[in-house]
Amino acid sequence: MSGRSASAVLPRSLRAWLGLLAALAALVVVVLGVLYAGHGEPGRADRWIVPPTADSVRPPWRRVALAMDFLGEPVGALMLVAALVTGCLLLRRPRAAVLVVAGAATTVGAATLLKHLVGRTIHGEGNLSYPSGHTAFLTALALAVALPEAGRLGLGRAAGTSLVLAAALVTGAAMGWAQVALGAHYPTDVLGGWCTALVVTPATAWLVDRTADSGSADCC
Repeated sequence: MSGRSASAVLPRSLRAWLGLLAALAALVVVVLGVLYAGHGEPGRADRWIVPPTADSVRPPWRRVALAMDFLGEPVGALMLVAALVTGCLLLRRPRAAVLVVAGAATTVGAATLLKHLVGRTIHGEGNLSYPSGHTAFLTALALAVALPEAGRLGLGRAAGTSLVLAAALVTGAAMGWAQVALGAHYPTDVLGGWCTALVVTPATAWLVDRTADSGSADCC
């Protein structure tokens, strides 16, 4: 394995599978966005998954949900990103550190743009809900860690894809549960946020690799 391929944040062996997954995720984001554009009530799928209550979690799980929610708030998010970037730099993986920042920023930016385009609300007109930015953010961070790690470990297509998807599923499910339990989002908002991260973060990783490799080629 060459030094360049070892430092890549989007392993070449995973590109085809992740590209297919991103296309499917993009389709989900679009379909849900069209279905719930301008809505302010839970849809049929939301009501089937969980009863539409303002707050459906009680202690001690409420404290867990609030802790998860904090990780998606500005202060908690900055602390989490700073910790991951510091870890990447200490391990001498600057490209991975760039992906942590760029992946989180572009994913949250895409989720914010989609919120305004779709216009779905919860608990009043001012609370845009689709897709869940908290879920998109934490899933993006998980992908930003798992993608370079799959390459560093030299995992094949099946094992690498399994690692990446497992990381995305665990973090997305944890944050998604907290958002629904606290009444901050509908379940379909959570799915939309998770899918947004699956579309944007691998694409950002590809751009990071392409930019870094181009810069290395120019220097040689």
